[in-house]
Amino acid sequence: MRLYELMVIFPLEEDQHKAGREQLLADLSGNGAEIEKTDEMGDRDLTYEIKKRKRGKYVLFTLKADPAKITVLDRVFKLNSNLLKYLFVRLGD
Repeated sequence: MRLYELMVIFPLEEDQHKAGREQLLADLSGNGAEIEKTDEMGDRDLTYEIKKRKRGKYVLFTLKADPAKITVLDRVFKLNSNLLKYLFVRLGD
């Protein structure tokens, strides 16, 4: 298993944020990822408009996951309408 950072931007609306976060955590655990650290970065302005929104809640996750599962998670996250944007970054070995 490798170490990754996952940056996620959630909508500001509390119900969408909560639903998106619950679904994201379920998807991660369902695919064998282990969350090591969660860093709430707060509400921030977006550099450009995403899904007609100008602000979002930023959350940074540090996790361990199998590299093959990252592609699966990428496909699953694309279907989650409660995520504005996300990015996986592999940390050094």
